[in-house]
Amino acid sequence: MSVGVARRSGMEIGALAAVGTTCACGGFMTPDQVDSLRGSRVMTHSGRPRFWPVLLAVLYVLRCVPAAADVRIMASPGGQIGPFVDLFERVRQTGQRVVIDGPCLSACTLVLSLVPNDRICVTRRAVLGFHAARSIDARGRLRSEPQATDLVLSVYPRPVRDWIVQHGGLTSRVILLRGRELAALYPSCR
Repeated sequence: MSVGVARRSGMEIGALAAVGTTCACGGFMTPDQVDSLRGSRVMTHSGRPRFWPVLLAVLYVLRCVPAAADVRIMASPGGQIGPFVDLFERVRQTGQRVVIDGPCLSACTLVLSLVPNDRICVTRRAVLGFHAARSIDARGRLRSEPQATDLVLSVYPRPVRDWIVQHGGLTSRVILLRGRELAALYPSCR
């Protein structure tokens, strides 16, 4: 499975690299939001439901003290959300800074929800690509997931949510945030 490439301390690592320690838990979604999504399903290629475990991981994202090493996103086409939630939760736990230095598309954009804004920076090559949540059913057909789409939109930081809404919302069409619009939301990397 290709989930993108990241760089940590000058060394390339896959998006599933082990990055850290464990800290005390502190979720940010309300119980009502969790209950409203209880029936939502996102399927793996084999047809198994994957949404609920991922939702729980998102709900119990952790905050920890920053560390010195950077994680550099150079090119990520996205993929299943589980590996991205795992990676970015570990990055959040270790306090690492995330440098977005190329395309960060689809599930990769969950970095904006899982890593504190003050630990994310962008280069001039950074591009964020957003679209509606979708799943593949047991027969291999692509299905839209409106409840998952609503959840994903709700966990993005408010400025990103506002930008997405101003550009037509999350649909099957990918919308790209880059250049001056992105620089207005996240600092340039030094």
